[in-house]
Amino acid sequence: METVVKIENLVKRYAELVAVDHMNLSIERGEVFGLLGPNGSGKSTILNCLLSLTHFDKGEISIFGEKMRADNYAVKGRIGVVLQNVAVFNELTVYENIDYFCSLYIKDKKMRKPLVEEAIAFVGLEDFVKFYPKKLSGGLLRRLNIACGIAHKPELIIFDEPTVAVDPQSRNKILEGIMELNRQGATVIYTSHYMEEVEQICSRIAIIDKGQTVAIGTKEELKSMIQTGETIRVEIPELTEEVLGGLQKLSHVFSAEYKEGLATIKCSGGRHNVLHVLEYLNNSGTSFGRVFAEQPTLNDVFLEITGKELRDEAR
Repeated sequence: METVVKIENLVKRYAELVAVDHMNLSIERGEVFGLLGPNGSGKSTILNCLLSLTHFDKGEISIFGEKMRADNYAVKGRIGVVLQNVAVFNELTVYENIDYFCSLYIKDKKMRKPLVEEAIAFVGLEDFVKFYPKKLSGGLLRRLNIACGIAHKPELIIFDEPTVAVDPQSRNKILEGIMELNRQGATVIYTSHYMEEVEQICSRIAIIDKGQTVAIGTKEELKSMIQTGETIRVEIPELTEEVLGGLQKLSHVFSAEYKEGLATIKCSGGRHNVLHVLEYLNNSGTSFGRVFAEQPTLNDVFLEITGKELRDEAR
């Protein structure tokens, strides 16, 4: 399999702060590769180094087998970027914006026209081509932002939190579009604070913290790295310290907490954990309500590996 992005021993410092600390990473052709990390973890710096927008102190970055440099326009022409902050011109219409950004890569207007029209159709903006950005909803503006980044048919596309503050319908449209771009042959780098998105579309995921890759793999491989195997939540109006202590001693239970009428029991492996928990509560005479059980999520992985709650970082 062809390696599209290769980062070797990358170091980037800002005075005394080490933003990226001897990082190594490879991304293969055809992947939808997720980058997860709390605020300040180094994700943005890594992307800026990748695009040669920021000078780095040590290491090497190769894209499509070529060393990435600020003046390597041939490689840059094969990359598309969709940033979190919408970057379009308010003075230009939807069509003019997409045509302008496409013209940065394709000078011939006749060659550009079908590409612009295809990008418009791809993001579903056919009815808005003459609109100015200020007249678009947040979701439609995000779609325009994507169209501007993909009109020139890039082979590598970087999506940096493209669904921030959009409605569910637009979010689904954006995610479906990213998957379709991948099916058409694009390699995708995707960053998000929404774990369910990463779990839905990414084939491999890297968790970044303090400028280093602390874990990498498929979502199944990442989940197998942590202690949490199943989380059980039980609504309990009143739970005594004695009963809580008994829950903590049950087989395969490594954590049991009680807060605001909800007991959260985390198990490492084992079968029939829910039955064992409920049997213990019944035998102890504890009244309880609804019971929820779920397998580990990417948020559990992130929390256990980094000690931070990614959803909190997004607020």
